[in-house]
Amino acid sequence: MNMLLKSAIAAAVFAVPSIAAASTWEIDPAHSSAKFTVKHMMITNVTGEFGNVTGTVNLDDKDPSKTSITASVDTTTINTNQAKRDAHLKSPDFFDVEKYPAMTFKSTSVKANGKEKFKVMGDLTLHGVTKPVTLDVESASTEIKDPWGGTRRGASATTKLNRKDFGLTWNQALETGGVAVSEDVNVTLDLQLVKKDAAPAAAPAKK
Repeated sequence: MNMLLKSAIAAAVFAVPSIAAASTWEIDPAHSSAKFTVKHMMITNVTGEFGNVTGTVNLDDKDPSKTSITASVDTTTINTNQAKRDAHLKSPDFFDVEKYPAMTFKSTSVKANGKEKFKVMGDLTLHGVTKPVTLDVESASTEIKDPWGGTRRGASATTKLNRKDFGLTWNQALETGGVAVSEDVNVTLDLQLVKKDAAPAAAPAKK
């Protein structure tokens, strides 16, 4: 009996790290953003960003392949610091935000790619079109306690998209050659994650 008890205790101790390695995190929209850069007139970069990035990360630090990510970006929040340009980007020429008010991402696989670096493959739905994309992700393993008692960590991701793949085809030819807006778009995500508390244990059944 004593030997069985020791074996049970040892099994419980070794099981703790694997349980603790899996956790659920929510993207904090107040401290997260999606930024993009495109070439304008073939000579300069124009940058913009979206606010209200939301989503969930089911994280497994011990086995990254078991991690999954879902995210949504509110396209109506696009901001390039130029009201006329923003209105054009919201129009049917580009994002058509009245018809497609959000873009979404759902991961299909996660692979480690160095220390705290990952390749995250998934499906991006933008402008009514879904295409596979790969994100290069750097995720800080350091967790901090915020002033409100929560636990936070950070992550950033980059990728390059061809906007024509998603039906964003508007352009204007230049007299000197080239076009007004490049097809390639560089995207950077800066995310702050808040750990979701585990569900409380169920109350014992009444006898």
